[in-house]
Amino acid sequence: MTKIELTRIPFIKNAFKSRYPQLAVFIVMLIGYIFAILAGLIGTPVGSHNFSIVFVWIAWWAILILVAVPFFGRGWCAICPIPLPGEWLQRGAILTPPDKRPKWLNLRVPKMFRNIWLQNISFLLLALFSSVLLTTPNITGIILAAMLFTAIGLGAIFERRAFCRYLCPVGGFIGLYSQAAPIELRIKDKQVCVTCEGKPCYNGSSIGFGCPWDVFPGGLTKNTYCGLCMECIRTCPHDNIAVNLRPFSADLAKPSTRMDEAFKAFIMLGSAIIYAGVLLGPWGTFKDAAYNVGSSAWFMYAGIFLSIIFGILPGFFTLGLLGTKGNATLKHRFASLSITLIPLGLMFWVAFSLSFVLTNASYILASLSDPLGLGWNLFGTANTAWQPMLTSILAPAQALALVGGLIWSARTAQKAANEVKVSPIPVIVYCFIATSIMLWLLL
Repeated sequence: MTKIELTRIPFIKNAFKSRYPQLAVFIVMLIGYIFAILAGLIGTPVGSHNFSIVFVWIAWWAILILVAVPFFGRGWCAICPIPLPGEWLQRGAILTPPDKRPKWLNLRVPKMFRNIWLQNISFLLLALFSSVLLTTPNITGIILAAMLFTAIGLGAIFERRAFCRYLCPVGGFIGLYSQAAPIELRIKDKQVCVTCEGKPCYNGSSIGFGCPWDVFPGGLTKNTYCGLCMECIRTCPHDNIAVNLRPFSADLAKPSTRMDEAFKAFIMLGSAIIYAGVLLGPWGTFKDAAYNVGSSAWFMYAGIFLSIIFGILPGFFTLGLLGTKGNATLKHRFASLSITLIPLGLMFWVAFSLSFVLTNASYILASLSDPLGLGWNLFGTANTAWQPMLTSILAPAQALALVGGLIWSARTAQKAANEVKVSPIPVIVYCFIATSIMLWLLL
């Protein structure tokens, strides 16, 4: 399959170039986000009847991991409301650049933080406390509010979207998995960018803002750090930016050599396996430990969690690579071949998410009618009884996702191994063992 330029279609191109459709979605999302904060703080403490829990951790998560990330990559980032208030304050405008911009500090993020290690840490913090976060509305409300105000604070200190690019716990894994998505934003002609004066797509101009993600579109080779905000399409004076439909995992043909991205792949793979074991497995002791935050059992759970992610999983992966021979260093092989875990981890999360989303989806209808749990019945669905959905297809769907992920990863391993000129067999065996464990945990 060759690339298909979607922006050749006038309707799509006009929708991307105009700021109004995106602004309308932004406003709806921001209202929903603020309502989720308020619902968490003032609504019922019963998680299954609170809008913040039901819509954030069931509805939003289902859309994100089952649809948005696999098919649209960073599409969620294009409509995410979290950076909006900070960005509007930073720019001193909502739509087009003002004549005079506000005098914020506008500092450049220090070089030592220009990676995704902070995103790795922030995700792990949420992951370790997820048992409380996913069930306690006021904690969810506090975290959502903290993310909003952190984004505003960073916008007042640093240039562009520092929160999204370097700190957001969700943005890190969306960026990683967006490499597998069949959507990309790329330039049409590199030579046009070379000769373009002022580079308004990056620096901004009187008709548009510079890239808020600190990316020069002329140098884009993968989706990881492009937030699909479409600002460069509006700003480019040469109509040289395109949104393309492409084959899945096109970015994975060129492995990364960054260790922060490599460990992000292990963090996501390990978290999916641990969640499947703790939240869906039969071991009540593990589940109790995860829920009793602050107890000695929880500290043991946290220690095991981090040991699996930073010790066991990368350790066995490295042992497998020791048997391969090539000109690349072990560190280079480790980082390059870890890209194999991207499709595997994505499908692990799809399989895991199917379990609790289909189990808890019926709460969405009840929460719509009574979002604060105050006894309302706005749409007549408040008394919808809880019942799991599509239980007959759950196990086959999970098995299909996991086996499909294994095949996808094996193909990715072959390409990555060719790049570093080593055998893909150890990595494929590693993926097979990880998939077998996940199948055992889920089925």
